[in-house]
Amino acid sequence: MTGDVISVCPDGVIVEVWVVPGASRDSLGGIHDGALRVRTAAPAEGGKANRAVARLVAERIGVRRAEVVAGAHSRRKRVLLAGADLATVRRALGVGED
Repeated sequence: MTGDVISVCPDGVIVEVWVVPGASRDSLGGIHDGALRVRTAAPAEGGKANRAVARLVAERIGVRRAEVVAGAHSRRKRVLLAGADLATVRRALGVGED
């Protein structure tokens, strides 16, 4: 993963994600076009996939709050991990220092 996938903001850490809705199962891993690939079984309707993606990323990182802050109607999204720190996110995603 490159530095563009993870960035720090005043409220926590933002992770760039590429979403595959309607997948056979939920999973995180790999890079697609400079973003963390997130597969979710949730359909891309009524915000279900967005909520599922935020929950999946939050669970992997170990934070309580996460929300999609950009790209709500796109496969490419930005997920804010509220209160997270860069070192924790890097460790949870297996990303070393750039």
